Amino acid sequence: MKLNLPTILSCLTSLLVPLALIGTALRILLTPIFFNIEYRMPYFPVDEYGMTQEERLQWAPFAVDYLINDSDISYLGDLKFEDGSSLYNERELNHMADVKNVVRGALRVWYISLAILALLAILASRGKWIPAYINALRRGGMWMIGLAVSLAVIAGAGILLNPDIFWQFFTSFHQIFFEGDSWLFYFSDTLIRLFPIRFWQDAFLWAAVLTLGGGVGLAFGIKQPSTTEQSV
Repeated sequence: MKLNLPTILSCLTSLLVPLALIGTALRILLTPIFFNIEYRMPYFPVDEYGMTQEERLQWAPFAVDYLINDSDISYLGDLKFEDGSSLYNERELNHMADVKNVVRGALRVWYISLAILALLAILASRGKWIPAYINALRRGGMWMIGLAVSLAVIAGAGILLNPDIFWQFFTSFHQIFFEGDSWLFYFSDTLIRLFPIRFWQDAFLWAAVLTLGGGVGLAFGIKQPSTTEQSV
C-alpha cells in the first residue's frame, strides 16, 4: 500500500471511528432513557435495604446529571434522605468526583473524534479522495464490530453463565481508570443500592449493542466505492 496523504488520513479515519461510536453509546447511556428502562425491567434486583423503584428513579437522575453538568460535588453532597441523613458518604462523593473526571475526559475524546472525522470528510471532498474516506469508515466499522462482539460476550457471559466473568472485567476496567480500591463500597452504600452490578452488566451490554449497530451500519450500510474511483 502506497503511503501517501490520503492513505495516512484514511488510516486515521478508521482509528477514530470506534472512538466516535463508543462515545456516542456513552452519551446515550448518560440520558434518562437508560435508567428509566433499566429500573423497570422485571429482573432488576430489588434493594435488600429497602430502596424502592420510585426512590431509585428519584435519586438516580442526580447522579447522572452530576456527571455531565458543571456543578461541583456539593450537587450530590447536599442531597438528603427524608430522615435528614446524607444520601452519599464521603467515600462515595470522592468516587463520584473521580468518575466525573473520567466521563468528562471520555466525552472530550468523543467531541474531538467527531470534529476530526468531520474535518477529514471535508478534506476528502476537496481532495477528491472520498472513496478512500468511505473505505476508511467501513474499515473502522469492522473494527468496531469486533470490539462490540467481544464486549457483548463478556457482559452476556456474566449474566447467563458466571457473574465472576463480568466481575473480573469490571475490576480490570476500574483498575485502569481509578486508583486503588476507591471504587469499592458496602452493599448498604447508596451507590450500590442505586447501581448494583446488574445495572453495569446491562450498561456494558447495551453499549455493545449500540456500538455494534453503528459498526454494522458503517461496515455494510455505506455504498462501496466503484473500482474506477480512487481507494486505498
